Amino acid sequence: MQKLNYRSHSLVPYLLLSPTFIVLLLFLYWPSINSVYLSLYKQAPFGRNKIFVGIQNYVNLFQDPAYLNNLLRSTFFVIFTISIGLIFSLLLAVILNQNLKGIKFYRVIFFIPYAISSTVAGSLWVFLLNPVAGQVNYLLDLAFNIQVNWLTNSFFAFLAIIIATVWKNMGFNIIFFLAGLQAIPDSVYESAKIDGAGAITIFKDITIPLLSPTTFYLIIMNIIFSVFESFGIVDIMTQGGPADSTNIVIYKLYREMFINFRPGIAAAQSVILLALVIIVTIFHFKYGTNNVHYQ
Repeated sequence: MQKLNYRSHSLVPYLLLSPTFIVLLLFLYWPSINSVYLSLYKQAPFGRNKIFVGIQNYVNLFQDPAYLNNLLRSTFFVIFTISIGLIFSLLLAVILNQNLKGIKFYRVIFFIPYAISSTVAGSLWVFLLNPVAGQVNYLLDLAFNIQVNWLTNSFFAFLAIIIATVWKNMGFNIIFFLAGLQAIPDSVYESAKIDGAGAITIFKDITIPLLSPTTFYLIIMNIIFSVFESFGIVDIMTQGGPADSTNIVIYKLYREMFINFRPGIAAAQSVILLALVIIVTIFHFKYGTNNVHYQ
């Protein structure tokens, strides 16, 4: 019996990729196209009436001081989350890269926060930051004799969601930084030590430049995580309060759609958010690669 040579059929690669294309079409491309379509309409709750308004939804958003403040607040949130998260993750990865007894156990411990959902992470931090029974305030009172209203003060609530988001994503960053550190040849460090370089010089002039491809990738992933995956943490911890101090762009989008029942405005916000993420990513790829050094 003659064997069929599937490789000779030009349709085979497309058939193998078709499940992926179908999933992307249904859950990525179609919702994106539908959001652009809805953003051009003013729609009554539950879709009973729909009026074409063109770009008026976008005009209304950019003329709304509350929305502009929301964008500014979200920008600060993303910047602080990424910078603090990457700095602490790198320092912890350097510690976890040491050849110490039981180090594999600690590596697993630091990865656990990334394995849990954002909802669970938010719930955990609500308990930790509880002003009466929370462990954070207990330690602050023990060490400095102070009590902080974490979730009812605007400044501290904003700080709280930053801490929770950094903690949630830290395991992901540590794993990649750890992989990058282990990929650096020992001969590079040995040569630097022979030349008389100290620990700080080695870290600044060797480790950080050789980790730049990993850092470049993690910045992109942390932007996506901070913008989109922080919704669960904000919803559980603060619901955007107090006084909208933690109402970042992804949560405002949710409130416009499912609380205020304004799908046109919500769709316009989702399109703007997608455009901003794409612009920042392109900008990072265009100019961020100048400081990326490959071995």
